[in-house]
Formats: sequence, C-alpha cells, structure tokens
Amino acid sequence: MEREVNRPLQALIAEAGFSHKGLARRLNDLGAARGTPGLKYDHSSVLRWIGGQRPRDPVPCLLTEIFALRLGRRVSPEDLGMPAITTPLHLGQEFTHTWREGVATVTALWRADVERRRFLLDSTFAIGAGSVGAIRWLTFPEESEPTGKGGRRVGLADIAAIHEVTRSFGELDNRFGGGRVRSAVVKYLDTAVTPLLRDGSYGDATGRRLASAAAELTRLAGWMAYDLEQHGLAQRYLIQALRLARGGGDDGLGGEILAGMSHQALYMGQPAHALDLARAAQQSARRSGIDTLMASCHVLEAHAHAGLGDTTSCASSLNAAERAFERRSEGNEPSWLSYFDEAYLSAKFAHCFRDLGEGERTVRQARRSLEMDGRYVRGRMFNLSLLAAGLLQCGELEEACSTATEALALAGELQSVRTRSYASDLRRRLEPYRSEPSVMELNERAKDLLPV
Repeated sequence: MEREVNRPLQALIAEAGFSHKGLARRLNDLGAARGTPGLKYDHSSVLRWIGGQRPRDPVPCLLTEIFALRLGRRVSPEDLGMPAITTPLHLGQEFTHTWREGVATVTALWRADVERRRFLLDSTFAIGAGSVGAIRWLTFPEESEPTGKGGRRVGLADIAAIHEVTRSFGELDNRFGGGRVRSAVVKYLDTAVTPLLRDGSYGDATGRRLASAAAELTRLAGWMAYDLEQHGLAQRYLIQALRLARGGGDDGLGGEILAGMSHQALYMGQPAHALDLARAAQQSARRSGIDTLMASCHVLEAHAHAGLGDTTSCASSLNAAERAFERRSEGNEPSWLSYFDEAYLSAKFAHCFRDLGEGERTVRQARRSLEMDGRYVRGRMFNLSLLAAGLLQCGELEEACSTATEALALAGELQSVRTRSYASDLRRRLEPYRSEPSVMELNERAKDLLPV
C-alpha cells in the first residue's frame, strides 16, 4: 500500500531551514547525548520519513527536541506527523515529585523493559541522574499519602507475596547470576506488582508497606541489570527503587539503595561520584539506626577514597566501618541486609587494599572473606579473584594462579557479566608473567572454563 506523504514533517523541516543531511546529523548527535549512542541515520532516512515511513523509538522524541530548540517553541510528536509516541527517552532517570507520578514512571519502566525497548537496553550511565536522585531523596519531605483508589483491594497477603518472590529470586541471583532470572523478575513486576500499585485500593499504612516491598524487588531487578553490565538500565531501576522507598518512608532501604548506587559508580570507575552517594547513604543509615547499614556505607566511602588514591581518608572510613559493625545487633536487622556479615566486610576491606596496592593486607582480608555462606556463589568468585590479585601483588605467582583457576571455574558456571570482567581483570594482571609455566597452564584451562 502506498504511504501518504508526511506533510507536517516536510513543513517543519522547511520552516527550520534544515537540510536532510543536517537534520540526520543532529539526530545522531542528540541520541548519543541522551544515552542512545550508535544512531546512524542519514539524508535517505529523512527522505523515507517524509515519504510516510514511521521511524522507530527514540527518533520521534529526539526530533521534537531538535525542532523545539531551533524554532523556540514546543513541538509534539503530533506536530511531526508521528502521533502516539509517548515513551520519553529519560524514562526512569527522574526522581518524581508525587506518588502518582512515581507509580506511573516505575510501571512504565517495567513495561518498557518487558518489551525490551532498545532505548533502555542501549542507555548509558548518567552521573547527573544519580546525583539528582540522591539530592531529592535527602531533601524530599515525607510522602503525605501513598494511597490508591482503584477497584482492587490490596492486603497484607499481596505484600507478603512480593517479599517472598524477592527472597526467592535473590537466592537464585546469588547462586546463578543475574542473567538466569532477571527477565522473570521484571515480568513479575509488570504483571503482578503494577496492578497493585496502579489499580489497587489501599490506605496510607498499607501503601507504605506496598511501596517498600515494590522498592526492594525493583532494587533487585536493578542489581541484576548491574550484574549484566547494563549500567544505564540498572541506574534507572535503582533511582525508581529509591523513589518507591521514599513512598514507604523507609530510610533503611533508601540508604541501602544509595549504597548500591555507590557500588555501581565504583565499578564504573567513578570514585568521586561514588563518594557522594556513599555519604548520602550514611545520612539515611543514621536516620534508620541500622548499624550494619552504617558499616556498609562507611566501607563504600573507604573504597571511593581508595579509588581516589587517598590512603589517609580510606583508613579513617575503614575504622568507622569497623566501629559501626561492632555496634550491630544481630537478629534485629532487615532481611535485605542479611548478606552483610564479617566475611562480606572483609571482602570490602580487601577491595580497598587491592586498589591501594597493599598486597599483604589484601591477602589477609581476602582469606577472611572466604569464610562465607556457601550460597553466595558469585560472591565467592569475587573474593577468590581478590585473593589471587593480592597474592600476585605479594609475588606469590603459583598460589595466585591456583586461586585464579578456582575463580575462573566458578565464573564459568554463572550468567554474570561482572564475573567475566573480574576474570578478565585477573588475566590482565597475569599478562606480564605470560611466559611462566603456571600462567600458560592457567590460560589454557581458561579456554575450557570460560568458553566464548
């Protein structure tokens, strides 16, 4: 069937004075700036759109920005002759001002993720989005009415189900990696949690419990995306989890989410941003009165200082973490913090010492970290990698290779991009010794342990 010429677009191009090539170039550049790199449109693409072909997301939203900037007025998708394109490119990056806006945003994010929308999968990590989210968390007034007036009554059984699903999926994530189960988590959020938040009937008290439960599962979905190194997507989930935690009035969970955002920033090589987020997390931890959470926030601050090469500040933060951990009351902490035990604290210490080049202290803490709960398979791989790196810093090549082999064997069992990155880091550290027999043997074994 012959398409109808898109005369509104044709008229806007003429009014703006764009050449077809110039418009395509602006589109590609704006896409990269908005977290969607790799757009390769050209003058032929623009001619096809004028001819009636409808471009895929995120093109219509990008075009509205380009024309609005050039013409000095608001331009909608309808003005382009491309109506009903409503998904914003920044979906999930904003910490919204009202409860209903927050519900609309997070449920739209889940739906777009289920549909595997390309702009989400290709999105990049944005420091500004994380910073604004943290500021709004710290300055936002307590949610007045996280309520719903829909036709479906929400009860405690619905909330208990979300908690149980979160617990079950969390265990699977730790054992098998985020790649095994993330799609199931997102589908549950979209099909089971969306109707409760959006169409449910609940008062303030139930609404707070529902918000906290949804925040915890959203955080897990974000953590799984981080484990798969889908960093822009992970960041959006963590920001929305933070917004839900505000709806729940849950300072502890909010602090934990900010700590997770700091963790991601460290992994992304952004220690200054991680430092800001760790300090924001400390304020929430202090309000919550959860000493183990405070220890987690201090040790993340220490790791940020290590990344910045600040040995003195790192030591101060590690001391603060130890003191907070000693004050903890075991058995009186939320379930989402159960992973943070002495072994986990030792692992975080080892990360700091590895980054500061202190091999002996890295080895000592990494050995302690291996006295851990066996259910955390991915965590064991990370801790073995830390030990191998520390041993290499101490000149213990044979033991480093033996430990690295054990770490690579675990990495091969996990669907976790982060474990592959740890494995690549180990092999990079061993590269100067590639002619040594033990390293040659390890590299040969790695071909079987980590098939491409």
